[in-house]
This record gives sequence, structure tokens and C-alpha cells, in this order.
Amino acid sequence: MWVRRSSEGPARETRNKVRSPDTMEDKRNIQIIEWEHLDKKKFYVFGVAMTMMIRVSVYPFTLIRTRLQVQKGKSLYHGTFDAFIKILRADGVTGLYRGFLVNTFTLISGQCYVTTYELTRKFVADYSQSNTVKSLVAGGSASLVAQSITVPIDVVSQHLMMQRKGEKMGRFQVRGNPEGQGVVAFGQTKDIIRQILRADGLRGFYRGYVASLLTYIPNSAVWWPFYHFYAEQLSSLCPKECPHIVFQAISGPLAAATASILTNPMDVIRTRVQVEGKNSIILTFRQLMAEEGPWGLMKGLSARIISATPSTIVIVVGYESLKKLSLRPELVDSRHW
Repeated sequence: MWVRRSSEGPARETRNKVRSPDTMEDKRNIQIIEWEHLDKKKFYVFGVAMTMMIRVSVYPFTLIRTRLQVQKGKSLYHGTFDAFIKILRADGVTGLYRGFLVNTFTLISGQCYVTTYELTRKFVADYSQSNTVKSLVAGGSASLVAQSITVPIDVVSQHLMMQRKGEKMGRFQVRGNPEGQGVVAFGQTKDIIRQILRADGLRGFYRGYVASLLTYIPNSAVWWPFYHFYAEQLSSLCPKECPHIVFQAISGPLAAATASILTNPMDVIRTRVQVEGKNSIILTFRQLMAEEGPWGLMKGLSARIISATPSTIVIVVGYESLKKLSLRPELVDSRHW
């Protein structure tokens, strides 16, 4: 599929068709690799490896963002950098990866996300050729499917993120062994799962599910259209010889920052509902406003953007490269990179 930056329509298409074979197509036109162009086996194998590398690189900032959003005011940390230093001093590098092993199970939801996204784009293409419409619908649908799998994993991993020496942050505190040391990772996970079951039953694993949908469906639905929009705008400013990957790598973080700003208030509420065991989104919102005012809705935003910037660059470059590597052999030479 071709994404054309101008609206000249049929006239431009006609001009393109009558060009001599030796004349290359305008390299600034971005070719989107669609689902039917992919070798699915390569796509999934490379996709899992890429996603794992991204998770390892950005997880510390996910942990920091969660702690900043849950803390009351600035009782523990004064910002992203302060939290990073204090966690590193208190618990070492491993402290920045609390709950990581549990969180890796979201690799499943990640693959479900990209599959749903690509298949939905293909389905919507039968009704609309607008890239914005396809991205909006596909992004929202993919997030709905992914969150249904991710929320229970998030609930457990977030409670593990809250474990720290000397002070309790979340609802649950894992037990220590007789020597006073924390139990090993899987022991902590089992302990948290038991406490959630004891306190809330199976429903406890879907605490904050609605808040998650209200956070991530808009975030995903907004990110993809903005990503393509920024990429197309940058492509019009770049020289024809500029590789697409350059302005795609720039447009990804711009789209992520835009989506983060728009959805951060609900992300703060979602985190508090899941970690503090609250039952009402509205009451959580009112309490947050009463205690910390409108700025409370922006807590953790800088950590979110900081983590999103490098991760989004990796995701965009990785995902676009993944799709390029997964192209069916007969299509490899048809794509400008």
C-alpha cells in the first residue's frame, strides 16, 4: 500500500504510471508493509526476540513511573532521577527489575497485539482506504485484546514493583525468610498471588481492568495515527535520499509523547486502582484531585516520556525492520528503506 503525501489524486497517479522504467518512484512516499506481505513464521520469531530486548531496556523506568504515581505527594521521591538514584542505592540494579520475570509473560499479549493490529487493518481496508481510519480502529482493537491478557500480569508485577526495604508502598508486603532477607523472586510472586486471592478472589487479578482499557485503548488508538502523521510530515521536509527509517525513528517518540500527555491522567488513576485496591475510578479521581490537585494527574509523566522515547525508537526501528525482514521473498526488492 502506498501512503501519498499530496491530494492530487488520479492526476498524480497517471503521471507516475507514464514515467520511464528507469525513473525511480519518489522515495519520500512511505510504503506501509501490510499483513498479507509478511512471512508469518519470521514475523513471530523475530518479534518475540525484539520485544524481549525492549522490555529489558525500559523496565526500570516502568518501575519508577509506577512508584511515582502511587506515592502520596513527594513523600519518597522528588522525581524520576531522584527515584532512580534512591532505588539503585537501596536495592542495587536488581531493585530496578522487581517483578520483571512476571512481566515477561506480557510477551504473549504483545504478539496478540501486533497480530490483532495487522489483521484489523486488513479488515478495515475493505471499507476505508484512509490510513488514519485503519490505524485508529486497529490500534484501539489491538489494545482491547492485549489488555484482556495483560491486566492480571500487570496487577501482580505492579505489587512486586512496590516492594522496597524499610517501608510498605502497596497493599501487600511479601514475607521475609528467617534470616530477614527477602524471599527469592518466584517465592515473592507466589506470596503476592496468595494475598490477592485471599483479599479479593479471582476478581482481584482484573482490578483496574476498565481503567486500563480507558488508558490504553485511547493511547494505542492515538499513537498509530500520530505516528503515521508525523512520519508523513517529516517525509515532506526530508531530502528524497533520506532513508525512511530516519524520520520514522523521529516520528515514533513524537507520537508517544503526544499520546502520553493525553492519556497520563487515566494512567495515574489506573495505577492507583490496581496497587491500592480501590474499586471506583471516579472516587480515585476525586481523592487524587483533593489531595494533590490537577498536577497530580501528571505524576510520572516525565518517567513515562523518558522510558517511551528510547523504547519507541527501538520499537519503531525494530518493528519496521521486523516487517522488512519478514517480507515474502518476492517483495524484498520492492521496498525502499
